[in-house]
Amino acid sequence: MIRPLALAVFALPLASCAIIPDTPRVGQEAAAQGTPVKIGQSVWAGDAILTPLAVTEDSRCPQNARCVRAGELKVSTRITSTHWAQTAEMTLGKPHEILGRTYTLVSGLPEKQAERETDAGDYSFVYERR
Repeated sequence: MIRPLALAVFALPLASCAIIPDTPRVGQEAAAQGTPVKIGQSVWAGDAILTPLAVTEDSRCPQNARCVRAGELKVSTRITSTHWAQTAEMTLGKPHEILGRTYTLVSGLPEKQAERETDAGDYSFVYERR
């Protein structure tokens, strides 16, 4: 028969244990969701960390021009969560679904200008998990 004191000695260490879920690692701090980030900076979006890697297309209509087609902003984005990672081309305003989660690139600044090209370092992006 186990004595109450012996039971307490064995049960106490187990009672103080907690399960802490893994978090994605990106090698740097990640900003809070809704924070604008630049190329190479990371941001939380729900339970994942998103990192814009490169602008792959910016065919948006410039603010100071008239266009037949609105165009798109596409950004190569690294999505990292616990036990998985994916690089995806995300399009401004269009949801990207992976493993039952939906992430959206909701903002890409600056707006396109007709008279000049935008340097990669000038862009900032906002991502959300929806």
